[in-house]
Amino acid sequence: MSIIPRRTFIKSMSLSVVAAPAIISASTWAASKAMRLPIAFSTLGCPKWEWKTILKNAAEWGYSALEMRGLLDQMDLPKCPEFVGDNVKTAIKDLHALGLKISDLGASANLHEPDLKKRTEQMDEAKRFIDLAHRMEVAYVRVFPNKLVAGEERRITVERIIAGLLELGKYARGSGVAVILESHGDFTDSPTLLQIMKGAQMTSTGFLWDAHHTCVMGKEKPEDTFKVLGKYVRHTHLKDSRAPIAGEKDRRYVLTGAGEVPVKATVQVLKAAGYKGYYCFEWEKRWHPEIDEPEIAFPHYAQTLREYLNESPAKLALPPATTGGSSGK
Repeated sequence: MSIIPRRTFIKSMSLSVVAAPAIISASTWAASKAMRLPIAFSTLGCPKWEWKTILKNAAEWGYSALEMRGLLDQMDLPKCPEFVGDNVKTAIKDLHALGLKISDLGASANLHEPDLKKRTEQMDEAKRFIDLAHRMEVAYVRVFPNKLVAGEERRITVERIIAGLLELGKYARGSGVAVILESHGDFTDSPTLLQIMKGAQMTSTGFLWDAHHTCVMGKEKPEDTFKVLGKYVRHTHLKDSRAPIAGEKDRRYVLTGAGEVPVKATVQVLKAAGYKGYYCFEWEKRWHPEIDEPEIAFPHYAQTLREYLNESPAKLALPPATTGGSSGK
């Protein structure tokens, strides 16, 4: 894939950022809602934005949903003032006023943890997030698998992750919330992830497909990953990156379509399978402050996904997408 020069993106998207508010303000609320795509962005990409700024920009740039992964300096969402006590009702009204939803709450809970005290803390965090998701009418809470434990058989670690996901699924049962496990950390290959999903399969558990991780770390093609795990997919993370250059140690996240990750192919695989969930942009600005600002990256992603979604997907022999991945509750 050819890499489009960064300056070209910045020049074009600077114009979009300036123009977008004027376009929205000149339209009716119904018209702006009709422009929405089944896309979301993670608040990991805008760590300096306040709640109202997040909502305003999401609506103006054509997003339908938000993935809450921290708000300003607070990563523990149940402790955010906006989501404490009766403030939850106000937050829900704010969302409804702009026709937005929250796709999921991103907990930091890791299910691999062998230490009993630490594991209890991780599970307690996930349960607090499930409780908040229930109060906020949010369909999903994300958790991590996350690491292989040094000196421990892989089988034992996998069994512990399965047990943790089952425990959380049972806790969430009847709440309207499902717990979704992300392809992340040392768990980015389809065979292992399938083992976990089969072992913890229930109506209140599911899979968050971070396609960047399965492609870059797992070395899998999108269609191959989906053939194995498609029935479990409830939500997605999409982002692009390129290999390190000029002495860089790590890959660098780049604007969608400018890198080496098959984001377009992933979108086509999902669309061809009838996926009804959100195509969520995970721009990791909080962890990588050197990457482009959200004012550039977010509208660019919306523009690019509109192009991808409007194209006819290639005909692929894929399993149907899960009915649990709908955009609404």
